[in-house]
Amino acid sequence: MKEKMLMDFGTVLYESSGRVATITLSRPERFNAINETMPEEIASAFDYASKDDSVHVVVLTGAGRGFCGGYDLKEFAENTGDNPGIQEMPWDPMIDYNFMSRCTQNFMSIWRCNKPVIGKVNGDAVAGGSDIALCCDIIIMNEKARIGYPPSRVWGCPTTAMWIYRLGLEKAKFMLFTGDLVSGKKAEEMGLVFQSAPLKELDDVVLRLTERIVGVPKNQLMMMKMMVNQAYENMGLTSTQTIATLFDGMARHSPEGVWFKQRAEKVGFKQAVAERDSGDFIPGSKN
Repeated sequence: MKEKMLMDFGTVLYESSGRVATITLSRPERFNAINETMPEEIASAFDYASKDDSVHVVVLTGAGRGFCGGYDLKEFAENTGDNPGIQEMPWDPMIDYNFMSRCTQNFMSIWRCNKPVIGKVNGDAVAGGSDIALCCDIIIMNEKARIGYPPSRVWGCPTTAMWIYRLGLEKAKFMLFTGDLVSGKKAEEMGLVFQSAPLKELDDVVLRLTERIVGVPKNQLMMMKMMVNQAYENMGLTSTQTIATLFDGMARHSPEGVWFKQRAEKVGFKQAVAERDSGDFIPGSKN
């Protein structure tokens, strides 16, 4: 058996033991929120897993209590001035698209990894964190953790667009029209994730699944994953992600998006989110 190996990609940790690699999002002090470097470090870790000849299956999880809290709003929303996700007006959509499409393609390294990827969603997977989780091949989720895309109310569009491909038309629209968060148990009932389990049982459930998969030859696993993924590619996944990424930039630079950013700068993102989700009229909105 191959010796246990640890690698630190910065905000992402890589550990392999035997035929299983574990990739951990590791900013626990910020609920593993996405900063500027995390998307590329995710891609680097999954590229390494694809090339690691000893690995048959990969587990993706989060350090600490959360899986991933989405893009770090203290970094991208509360700070004043330009940042990679926000431009002063007038804005250039293609500058925004170049940045966000790189993030999206880095998250899609999970989808493209030539090994099966099990998402062990130990805690909340919110906004951009759900983009990451839903790229996994099979998701096992803490039954009390939450998943959803609240920025669909104002200030975002899910760039990996996996909601429609996992849930179908009506349930995807429900999740994105409301921006609701649902529990792992509810996500399993909806068909969004494969299985939910109590947190204390999560490791054992994932272990049993990895033990069942690791005995399959790597070439068989790769062929099965490529075949299933190709069906979704044929349904227009790439073109859907292109428009989703463009809409994400538009949402952050719309009148409502500009208001949200200004409120986050003034009162903090938690209060801005509370005001966004209150149902009250947004100043400056034409809708």
